[in-house]
Amino acid sequence: MSLTQQYLLDTYRAQHLGEPVPPAPGTHDWQVVRELRDRRRFRAVLAGRPVHGRIRRLLGRRPRPSH
Repeated sequence: MSLTQQYLLDTYRAQHLGEPVPPAPGTHDWQVVRELRDRRRFRAVLAGRPVHGRIRRLLGRRPRPSH
């Protein structure tokens, strides 16, 4: 059963039972991504690591190919 079919079945069931309809798939995806980012930043602060610029600093250390 696909994700869409499961959602439609849950919606049908909720309507017949008088319950609230579940949120559509993907509705809260960006909220989850933001929460994961915030948690990663928080853990970095607790560990004493810098929160911003880690990727740029790592890329800056890599030697660039010469043309």
